[in-house]
Amino acid sequence: MKRFSSMKVPFVNLQAQYMTIEKEIEQAIADVIAKAVFIGGAYVSQFEEDFADYCSARYCIGVGNGTDALYIVLRALGIGRGDEVITVANSFIATSEAITMTGAKVVFADCDPETYNIDTEHVSRLLTPLTKAIVPVHLYGRPADMPSLNNIASKHGLFIVEDAAQAHGAEINGRRVGTFGHAGCFSFYPAKNLGAYGDGGAIVTNDEALATKCRMLANHGRISKYDHEFEGINSRLDTLQAAILKVKLKHLETWTERRRAAADCYCDLLKDTPVVTPVVPKGARHVYHLFVVRVKNREAVMKELKNRGIETGIHYPIALPNLMAYRYLGYRPEDFPVATEYSKEILSLPMFPDISKEQLQYVCNQVRNVIGG
Repeated sequence: MKRFSSMKVPFVNLQAQYMTIEKEIEQAIADVIAKAVFIGGAYVSQFEEDFADYCSARYCIGVGNGTDALYIVLRALGIGRGDEVITVANSFIATSEAITMTGAKVVFADCDPETYNIDTEHVSRLLTPLTKAIVPVHLYGRPADMPSLNNIASKHGLFIVEDAAQAHGAEINGRRVGTFGHAGCFSFYPAKNLGAYGDGGAIVTNDEALATKCRMLANHGRISKYDHEFEGINSRLDTLQAAILKVKLKHLETWTERRRAAADCYCDLLKDTPVVTPVVPKGARHVYHLFVVRVKNREAVMKELKNRGIETGIHYPIALPNLMAYRYLGYRPEDFPVATEYSKEILSLPMFPDISKEQLQYVCNQVRNVIGG
């Protein structure tokens, strides 16, 4: 088998990012250790303030991870057994898992064929008297159609909880995602646009009562140390992670613009090929957590790109309602024709702020060589 070793292009490169901020990170970590404040403390509260400001939200509650963020908000809104919650068919299982964790029934909607985000027309057809909330996902960093979803929610008295785990800084007409619904939920998994060096998550909201309820739920149902008003869970944003995130947040906009420039380069270099590149709706700011294209014969393409030193991924290879985990719901693949079809074609190309023009050129040249065009 012929191998191409002129260049190696990783799918993501966290080491390169670290090297640019090494001294800042080391100082923040050393400061936490020196003060021996490992749970809560100033770094957590300061990061919460900074991230709320970044999102243009009034409140931010740091939690253990993005899945917890979704679950806590849904539970704080009173969603549980006997309720239905609509979400999109093509997301990571954390989105639907958080819904079923409350005891509610998850109802899947197909994805829009152009944006891959939740199909708002399908959402309208799924509404029943039991529907209580919609959980749109800003997939890959591209904002969902929040104006249309807000119209549906307002008309039918529904909650909206935004899954913004992949969309730190994404916008619609200058307004940051996470602030369109009742709350927005973020993940700080290391590979995210704003990633910790471990797990972490956050909830943002403009609703004071909801913020208080979420904070209590994340802290065993309490505000003061032993005054538990109800049972909650234990979901903290670790102090070391908050210190790291506080440093990294200062660089997020620079990194985001580099991602967007890399995406523009990809689109330009892959035009006039069979590769289907991302569509960005007018007024939307895509932050490109992932650069996802569609190709035919995906597995063969991935294999050949790997032979040429290029790492790729699939996000996600099986639509949620087609997973064995949701077989009990009785869905068929043909119930979600777009999500099912696209799950066989989507391919994530290397994307990170420090990807070079030479790497981008190499990836695109090899994609052209592999698929033609």
